[in-house]
Amino acid sequence: MIREVPPDRLRRRCDPKVFSFATTDELPPLEDIVGQARAMEALWLGLTLDDPHHRYNIYVSGEPGLGKTSAITHLLERISREKPVPPDICYVHNFQVPHVPRYLLLPAGRGRELKQDMERCVEFLSREVPRVIESDEFKARAKKERDRFSLERDAAFRDLEQRAAQLGFSIQRTPLGINTIPLKADGSPYSQEDYSALPEAERMEIVRRQEELQGLIRDVFQRLARLDEAWHETQRRLTQQAVEFLVEPRFAQLRDKYKDLERVQTFLAEVKADIVENVEQFQAGNKKPLPGFPLAETGDRFLRYRVNVVVDHGGRDGAPVVIEGNATYTNLFGTIERRVQFGAVTTDFTQIRGGALHRANGGYLVLTATNLLRFPLSWEALKIALKAGEIRIEDPAQMLGLASTEGLRPEPVPLRAKILLVGSPLLYQLLQYYDEDFQKLFRIRADFDTEMPWTEESALAVARFVRACREENPTVLPFAPSGVARLVEHAAELASDQGKLATRFGVLVGVVEEASFWARNQGRAVVEEEHVRHAITKGRYRHSLVAEKVREWIARGKLIVSVRGEAVGQVNGLAVLDLGDFAFGKPTRITANVFTAKSGVVDIEREAELGGKLHTKGVMILKGYLAGQFGQRNVLSLGASLALEQSYTGVEGDSASAAELYALLSALSGVPARQGIAVTGAVDQKGRLQPVGGVNEKIEGHYLVCRELGLTGDQGVIVPMGNVDDLMLPEDLVRSVTEGRFHVWSCATVEEGVEVLFGMPAGEADPDGNYPEGTLFRRVADRLDEIRARLRAEKEEGGETEG
Repeated sequence: MIREVPPDRLRRRCDPKVFSFATTDELPPLEDIVGQARAMEALWLGLTLDDPHHRYNIYVSGEPGLGKTSAITHLLERISREKPVPPDICYVHNFQVPHVPRYLLLPAGRGRELKQDMERCVEFLSREVPRVIESDEFKARAKKERDRFSLERDAAFRDLEQRAAQLGFSIQRTPLGINTIPLKADGSPYSQEDYSALPEAERMEIVRRQEELQGLIRDVFQRLARLDEAWHETQRRLTQQAVEFLVEPRFAQLRDKYKDLERVQTFLAEVKADIVENVEQFQAGNKKPLPGFPLAETGDRFLRYRVNVVVDHGGRDGAPVVIEGNATYTNLFGTIERRVQFGAVTTDFTQIRGGALHRANGGYLVLTATNLLRFPLSWEALKIALKAGEIRIEDPAQMLGLASTEGLRPEPVPLRAKILLVGSPLLYQLLQYYDEDFQKLFRIRADFDTEMPWTEESALAVARFVRACREENPTVLPFAPSGVARLVEHAAELASDQGKLATRFGVLVGVVEEASFWARNQGRAVVEEEHVRHAITKGRYRHSLVAEKVREWIARGKLIVSVRGEAVGQVNGLAVLDLGDFAFGKPTRITANVFTAKSGVVDIEREAELGGKLHTKGVMILKGYLAGQFGQRNVLSLGASLALEQSYTGVEGDSASAAELYALLSALSGVPARQGIAVTGAVDQKGRLQPVGGVNEKIEGHYLVCRELGLTGDQGVIVPMGNVDDLMLPEDLVRSVTEGRFHVWSCATVEEGVEVLFGMPAGEADPDGNYPEGTLFRRVADRLDEIRARLRAEKEEGGETEG
């Protein structure tokens, strides 16, 4: 049934009277996510499900501009307040394996306390230990022990001297050792001449006794060495006892303070043991290299007793929510910084820096999928962390196996974070198909819809959304009901549906802010309908340069489009050019030629390799419709060509198939088509007109060209009946329809469109397959019979000639 769409069906309006407020300031801000019940249920499941194996991470799917990140951020901030605050993460020196620093997990805020406690402890040690060692009491005890060892040393030498005298020798101590001098019977030493004058037997006896004495000397020296060792050990033990007596009360307090933290207890015990073991470092002027730090001497002798707080949750209320916009490996997993000293690159555990995973541990980490996948190393490392359940800080070169030098390898921290990956539906499908780990680790998909039903509740939600914008941006003015109503209509325009509102809140924020600017520019305190309309108009103007250029080319005859009169084999189709941030429609001249041949319908776009698969499919369906209508009794024989004139780029989609069919019917029948009427719609093999996308842009594009060239009152657009509910046409276009200067017709079938475009009925076949006189299809059938007869005659003529 042919019907012209009335003006009230071309655009749905929002009545400001449905709102009971004077301005949006009277409303509470919008806190919930509107129109995303499915996504909210998935998010709730993923965020509340206990997930010890890190398999129920969430992929937040949706088109750009829906405000996904902002929405889930607000949701997570509310949820996180009810969650416990995770522990602080610290790194300390590992006294057993120095190149593997140990992590400590402490209740929120206590990591900073431990760091301060150890700083005070180091300060105490550096101040008090030298004082104790230099005290008179300690020196007296050390002197007493030293005197005792000195007496034993002297006694050993006296014994040695006595034995030497018994063997007839005297002992002379020198810096280079001990000299043994043989003595005469009167106790005087032998001179060289006296010794040489002795008989051989006496000299041999002196040598024998000297060798015996040398053995005694060796025994004494070994005894003296043991005495020296015992003295140093006693001195060290005295110092250790003094230091342990000094530090034990302080460490007892620390042990009591952190008694519920086993790893901290272990650390404190190791620190105390190391202090006592390496007490020499506290002595003034002692710069002995630190064990485990042969090259990392920084001047801080107490470095290994300090605490590196990697993540401090002190003062936090609830679990952390971290949004990482640049997911490089170091930003996600942290890094180990280095310093250059004397030409050598050194590092230590205090140079460990945490990443986003550390900050989000115990909470939530939000990542953008496109950004994350730009860094393949980050993506692979994240999957490894989720599967292993731990955060490992590594040098990227080491992870790739490119580094040959050994550096620090901090202990991995247990991972207890929920990952939310925000991306497009297409990217989700690609990951599902090509990455076998993705479907195991991201089992929850939260789909954000691009639209929501247009109800009074959703319209009120838009008003509350304006109120929320004012909360976040003080420059936003309150909206009057008329301003909110126009914003609701704009949301429907974005959705291209009279029953839906677009959930592209990112776009709506821009309209709200710009409308507030224009209202303030006029000295108004409240945003009215005119300001919203002005903001929308200005926004379109900023983006419509290409669209205006195209219309200018049409007006100047550069692009040949006729919107007046009639023409055979020529119909105006409608195309949409999408520039990313702006889409517009324009009429496209479609022509068809028919000739005597058996080649069938030739699609010039396909032959030129400009036609896409969907466009080719549309042309093939068109052929199927013609065969069904006119090839039931006789073979469908014809030659025809179809072209989208002045089309120099690729053509895709089947929305031009109805216009192509009408152009072909016009060429076959010889009946001219009205050039002021453009056609959009896809055709099936049964002749039904099927809905297409971009219908509002297409109608507006044709309307603007007609207005540029002059409205005649008989111009308009034929659209499929299924597209009527999608109409949210501009207000000036609706006004022109109301005034009778432009028209929009809805048709359900090809036959209905024939009556509008050609001004005559299509015709219905009788049982014998014949169409009535005076119908378009009768003229088409006659032309096909004529072509068939010519082909038969040529065949017969060719046969006679051969004979």
